[in-house]
Amino acid sequence: MERAVGAETLGYHRFWGAEHHAVPGVASGSPAVLLAAVGARTSHIRLGSGGVMLPHHQPLVVAEQFLMLEALYPGRIDLGVGRSLGFTEPVRRALRQQEHDAEQFAAEIAELRSFLDRQAPVTARPIADPPPEVFLLATGQGISTASQLGLPVVIGGPVLQSSDLSTILADYRRGFQASVTAPEPMVIISLDAFVADTEAEARELALPEAWSMARSRETGRFDPLESSETIRSRKWSPRTRQRVEESIQRVIAGPPNAVRAELESLVELTGAEELLLSTSTYDRQVQDELDADLAELLLGR
Repeated sequence: MERAVGAETLGYHRFWGAEHHAVPGVASGSPAVLLAAVGARTSHIRLGSGGVMLPHHQPLVVAEQFLMLEALYPGRIDLGVGRSLGFTEPVRRALRQQEHDAEQFAAEIAELRSFLDRQAPVTARPIADPPPEVFLLATGQGISTASQLGLPVVIGGPVLQSSDLSTILADYRRGFQASVTAPEPMVIISLDAFVADTEAEARELALPEAWSMARSRETGRFDPLESSETIRSRKWSPRTRQRVEESIQRVIAGPPNAVRAELESLVELTGAEELLLSTSTYDRQVQDELDADLAELLLGR
């Protein structure tokens, strides 16, 4: 919540919260509840889910939650949806979750939108006109689903490293089926960016997140971030070291001018309308400084 307040002060356009269940290192298993609390502490920054995992929920319930948020904070709510599985097998069992293929997922999105747009046999309340916009968090086949359904798409992770990225996004735009809420295709790129005096210092800031991600592949737990000093004192397996190094190499990191150049190059390559910065590090004060440095870099503030 404090980071959201800071983001609004710095001039950021949106603040989004993710849905991850029973994960110690992630703040929220319930984006709607978190966003309601954030909305009470802020005045104008847009609030969104990054995202709600539709396989975990009935579309009517999701529609009601986000229509309620829209009633509380008019014109500020974004509904990002995805279909990722729960983090571990016990979590998936607890969620009564089953794998959804692209066709099932598309049908659930269509049902959700029908509740938001008051086209369903049941009227979801409170009524909002216009309703929250729906965004699709996607990789691979999900990008095609966003195109077919006429939804803005948020992409990140390995797909950004794909040699076919330009083709994938060209296909998304060419096949885009315009909708009332999204008359034009829209691409948001999700990434980590770290600014420091040197590239080595910037990449060191990326270590806590990279370490927790690598360890989660072995332990099944994404633990709270630790300091670089603590991490360096631990025994690293060769596989963990490889995963950490690969993760750190994927981030954009370096002095301000170098980071700006890389971001501008990525925007030029993808034609992205927005950048969604998921940058995270251990030290809270350093995190605040990073948010401010990136705002100055990107927003001139």
